[in-house]
Amino acid sequence: MAPSKQYDEGGQLQLMDAADRIEEEGECFESIDKLTRLRLISIRPSPLPPSLISQGINSGDVKKLQDAGIYTCNGLMMHTKKSLTGIKGLSEAKVDKICEAAEKLLRKSVVRITTGSQALDELLGGGIETLCITEAFGEFRSGKTQLAHTLCVSTQLPIHMHGGNGKVAYIDTEGTFRPERIVPIAERFGMDANAVLDNIIYARAYTYEHQYNLLLGLAAKMAEEPFRLLIVDSVIALFRVDFSGRGELAERQQKLAQMLSRLTKIAEEFNVAVYITNQVIADPGGGMFITDPKKPAGGHVLAHAATIRLMLRKGKGEQLRQNKDSITDMVTANSKAG
Repeated sequence: MAPSKQYDEGGQLQLMDAADRIEEEGECFESIDKLTRLRLISIRPSPLPPSLISQGINSGDVKKLQDAGIYTCNGLMMHTKKSLTGIKGLSEAKVDKICEAAEKLLRKSVVRITTGSQALDELLGGGIETLCITEAFGEFRSGKTQLAHTLCVSTQLPIHMHGGNGKVAYIDTEGTFRPERIVPIAERFGMDANAVLDNIIYARAYTYEHQYNLLLGLAAKMAEEPFRLLIVDSVIALFRVDFSGRGELAERQQKLAQMLSRLTKIAEEFNVAVYITNQVIADPGGGMFITDPKKPAGGHVLAHAATIRLMLRKGKGEQLRQNKDSITDMVTANSKAG
């Protein structure tokens, strides 16, 4: 069962959950409204309603924070006290009390999600980390999207199996997501493919603005459901299409920085892992001893935003196959010329 798509009145594709409503009994993901205990699971973002109320904060004040777009304790700490006192009905004394309560509840721990490869997990110190951005760059067919598909499944594994025990959001800018590829990966991990697909929400982005707007809508959804991974494949593709030439380079980098800043805030506010793929460009200054030098697109803006950068290269088998194809083409061309 593939993730469903829906269009709004303006004809834009919106994020849609592919699942029918999951039965509440036996459900491992609790809704925010059901959380009544003081101590929350450390790997989940601390939601405002029950946790702050249990710390003595008035429910009316919590409602005011929610109306202002602040849904979690993590999100609360991203605002200055000056901006919080600007919310109608919140005095300076109330803001101090709310911030103090939120700081007590913030007990986040990093979750590492397996990539499905023991060697790569060891290289990453256990897997893809939450609270940060992991970037994978490389030329086409180097395995970036394949890793994204694997993470869609491994993220849903229980914590004790090196998973994230959460849902996945997938923003596709190049049309590379294939639900049918999820099926064999799910079978490899011993999981039900339909259940795995039900926990993946998918959206196709067509412009850089559309891509950014999807992130804004996704934040509200993450405040309601337990997500553990956000994938953007690829993060740079639409920027390279919508901006051209050196004359628009400065504006492109500024918009890209805003997008990456938003991704960073989502990672930290909701304790999710952000996995982005990136393209490569030719690097003439790579050096005479480097064959076919390439470097990741996006420049320093993207380099500084990513906490972890993975460079993927094609294996010798792939290179050998391509060389054979090239030789065959050359022989065919020479035969026709003769």
